[in-house]
Amino acid sequence: MYGNTNQITLTQARQEASTIFLAKVFNWMAIGLGLTGIVAYLTASSGIAMQIVSSPMLMVLVLVELGMVFFLSARVDKLQASTATGLFIGYAVLNGVTLSTIFLAYTRSSIAGTFFITAAMFGAMAVYGLVTKRDLSGFGSFLFMGLIGILVASLVNMFFQSSAMSWVISMVGVLVFTGLTAYDVQRIKAIGEQGIMTQGEEMVRKGSIMGALALYLDFINLFLMMLRFFGGSRD
Repeated sequence: MYGNTNQITLTQARQEASTIFLAKVFNWMAIGLGLTGIVAYLTASSGIAMQIVSSPMLMVLVLVELGMVFFLSARVDKLQASTATGLFIGYAVLNGVTLSTIFLAYTRSSIAGTFFITAAMFGAMAVYGLVTKRDLSGFGSFLFMGLIGILVASLVNMFFQSSAMSWVISMVGVLVFTGLTAYDVQRIKAIGEQGIMTQGEEMVRKGSIMGALALYLDFINLFLMMLRFFGGSRD
């Protein structure tokens, strides 16, 4: 009897710790998305977006952002929590500058509409990742291979400029990033249940930043893929 009671108490404690950790992750993700949206809008409104498109600056920004993501992912264990936080915030700001260019291609109303559609899809898959009893870890390698395929196909299509290939890439991208959303949420939930909340504030902050980065990237990439279908051209 007492053994069952202790087991129930331990399970409840793990669930509560996981809930707190998830809240921290989603808070940081929301901060990142908020910064990106504000910076993107202000950059587009100021006319800087046009200068970015008409110069090599866009490619430089993309390369810098990729470098920041790879550096943060590879070195997070050796970084201070404040440094990891600064890199995440810096990435969100730089990505806002880069994404300001979408205002040159799509109407603001269609961008807003696509954002809400993406938010609904992301939210649904996040809830699925939280409540499903099915272990999604087996899909991780499959989804990662799909992500690599999208990157390779996108690079190839930079030379061919095929609209048909672009649509296929977008359709596959929607499937991959919705799947990654559920997978990442379940993975982050498991990290919370495995005791990260007992490992000190530094570890909790770094863990929440890395979780937020994963979900942030899932959301942004899903949003960009959805723009292909719902974004209204300014032409």
